[in-house]
Amino acid sequence: MKMRKLILPLLCLLVALPQYAQIRGNSIVVTVEPDHQDWHYRVGETAKFTVEVRKSGTLVNNVSVEYAAGPEMYQDVKKTVTLKDGTLKLQGKMATPGFYRVDVKAFVGGKEYRGACAAAFSPEQLKPSTVMPADFKSFWENAIKEARYTDLDPTKRLLPERCTKDVNVYEVSFHSNRWGSRIYGILCEPVKEGKYPALLRVPGAGVRPYAGDVWTAAQGVITLEVGIHGVPVTMEQKVYDNLAAGALNCYWNYGMDNRDMSYYKRVVTGCIRALDYIEQYTAWNGKEMGVTGSSQGGFLTLAVAGLDKRITCYAPVHAAMCDHTNSLKNKACGWPHYFYYNEAVKKMKNPDENPQVVTSRYYDGVNFARLITDQQKGWFSFGYCDDVVPPTTTWSTYNIVTGPKEISPYQATWHFWFQEQWDEWENWLLKQLGVRK
Repeated sequence: MKMRKLILPLLCLLVALPQYAQIRGNSIVVTVEPDHQDWHYRVGETAKFTVEVRKSGTLVNNVSVEYAAGPEMYQDVKKTVTLKDGTLKLQGKMATPGFYRVDVKAFVGGKEYRGACAAAFSPEQLKPSTVMPADFKSFWENAIKEARYTDLDPTKRLLPERCTKDVNVYEVSFHSNRWGSRIYGILCEPVKEGKYPALLRVPGAGVRPYAGDVWTAAQGVITLEVGIHGVPVTMEQKVYDNLAAGALNCYWNYGMDNRDMSYYKRVVTGCIRALDYIEQYTAWNGKEMGVTGSSQGGFLTLAVAGLDKRITCYAPVHAAMCDHTNSLKNKACGWPHYFYYNEAVKKMKNPDENPQVVTSRYYDGVNFARLITDQQKGWFSFGYCDDVVPPTTTWSTYNIVTGPKEISPYQATWHFWFQEQWDEWENWLLKQLGVRK
């Protein structure tokens, strides 16, 4: 009887847990659909949009909506209307290359629901505004040279609980640009003896632990996933939460008025030193070497590929930190939108003299992309609805690359991945690394 009393609550708990895990999506859905399936238009054409608010698949009557429309980040039409039958027709055009964005908020049952669409107007003609400093390349060559004066002094600790029959998993660390300043990461190596291609995975913005890329390693690739903040990547989550709210809060702004003091100088050199670690301390085959990351990691992907010709393939996804100065021309700029809200810089007669503007050019993905060569293959992917990393900036960055490249936009994504996008990304990398046909 006692055993029965103990088992019944446990069974109830086991039944309840899957129910919580299965919560997915909303009954209320707001869609903004363009009249071109690929969301593409030529400059001067008119894009027509159909807005629908549905509940359980059927249109909602007498629903209140707010909408904004116009060039992304600079929408000039803002209205509130009531949709009698749950639908609305809108249209827009652009006289220059860019993205015309429609954002819709519907209010149902006291809650807000969002939908959006950003139509591309001749995006292949977009050009970045950022200027490449004359000493950009030499600045980074010297930064890497100086970083290498400090020995890597690597550490390596097996994580048996993460290992599989095919992959050994380690937490590793090595010096970045000076003694005591370390990069930590998760190294995954195939168990079977041999030489392998390698993949460096660089992180999106934030402060978090890392699990490592065990799956790709199981396909026959050495993978190294790094953190950038100089702390171990296997601690409890609360440690990272405390750092994100405290010492590392808005770290992307640190030192952005001096190119030598920028937080990202140490980060970029640390990523290059991660390649040094792979070359010197793993069973890399000396041939295929890839780098990939999303958001901030997309920027770091461009930086690593631009600065280091050991990279044979690179895949930036939703690449942030591109074309910072575009907002000084009232055009969409990349995260973290350094000058979008900075009225003081915008009002300057010559913003080019501002230390932050000058510094930003040394940490702009566009300028790293300009250094990518014909021996490096690239795959770019992003979403047209992304309001963190505007497609204006990712398209213009793609356009500036002169080497072999592919572009695969997933128009309906915001700042997240679709499963199909993830699958395409994995397949492309594995093909470039020579482990999949």
